[in-house]
Amino acid sequence: MVEGSMTQGAGEGPVVRTATLRDFRVPPYAQVPVQSGEPGPSGPPADGPSGHPGNAFPDHEPPEGYTPTERDLPVINRGDTVQVRVDPVEPSAPDGRGPLYVVGDVHGYLDELLAALAAQDLIDADGHWAADNARLWFLGDFTDRGPDGIGVIDLVMRLSAEAAAAGGYCKALMGNHELLLIGARRFGDTPVNSGAGTATFQAAWLLNGGQRTDMERLQDVHLQWMSRLDAVVEEDEHLLMHSDTTAYLDYGSTIEDVNDTVHQILTRNDADECWDLFRKLTKRFAFRDDGGPQAVRELLSQYGGQRVVHGHSPIPYLLGEVGTEDASDDEGDTGPVVEGPHVYADGLAIAMDGGVTMAGKLLVVQLPLDN
Repeated sequence: MVEGSMTQGAGEGPVVRTATLRDFRVPPYAQVPVQSGEPGPSGPPADGPSGHPGNAFPDHEPPEGYTPTERDLPVINRGDTVQVRVDPVEPSAPDGRGPLYVVGDVHGYLDELLAALAAQDLIDADGHWAADNARLWFLGDFTDRGPDGIGVIDLVMRLSAEAAAAGGYCKALMGNHELLLIGARRFGDTPVNSGAGTATFQAAWLLNGGQRTDMERLQDVHLQWMSRLDAVVEEDEHLLMHSDTTAYLDYGSTIEDVNDTVHQILTRNDADECWDLFRKLTKRFAFRDDGGPQAVRELLSQYGGQRVVHGHSPIPYLLGEVGTEDASDDEGDTGPVVEGPHVYADGLAIAMDGGVTMAGKLLVVQLPLDN
């Protein structure tokens, strides 16, 4: 997070602003030299150039295995997207179950997560489950880029037990950063077949915001928990997944098949196979452009549900509005403040990554949403 971009006073919630490009700095993890055995260049992303402020790549080409972040994602100006402010809705879960909530990408921002959960009355002042039979789904990406990824995982694991004891549940999906952290611990600097030069999980993890303090605190119980996470679920006609991609279709014709296949890949412990899974679940923007609604319909037709709910791609970039490099705070041109989820693709997709890593907002939202 940009220093000074989020402040909090006594008894107040976080004050959020969206950073301008001039705010961005090269974090220490991005200053990793490309050595022999680390990912080689793969060329600029297909969606646009990589010469964005803050890049730290030789010849302006990101190494294979690098996931675009706020520093190099292209700005897509589109006029057909809609951001909605979410008003509270009454629980409408079937069979007497409690209301359904989803959480976007956390990326190690534990304090922001606690504040967002408390604002929805899901936890009490001491951070314990307080929502009785409510249902809570995390959409993945608990670690990397932020300061306390292991603290986030510990919280989610504890809330899972507390929610179950209260008659509700707290569950989580597999994100690409979970796959990346698992791979970095299991395979380290072992070369993998990237299809575009030599790559390693360790180098890719560092390039994607891996925090050494998380690796030092990572325990077997965390690895086992992450390895057992599902990739896709359906809840109340919402198809929940981490990434805005159709690559899930490569792993099975049913939700059960997809989750079984992902679990089997992680159980087999083959570095190349795990790398291929990581790269496919790192793809993004499948639902954004002209073919987006059809891509969503393909997933819904295959797996069920009426809407896809995903994280992974920050809402400011789906909106194509991130301010300008020359803007100053007193000019009031700092880009959009994320107030809630982003509904797009003919109303069939809901994006939940509020961009907490780029001075955005960590979203915790009750479903269903009104258009």
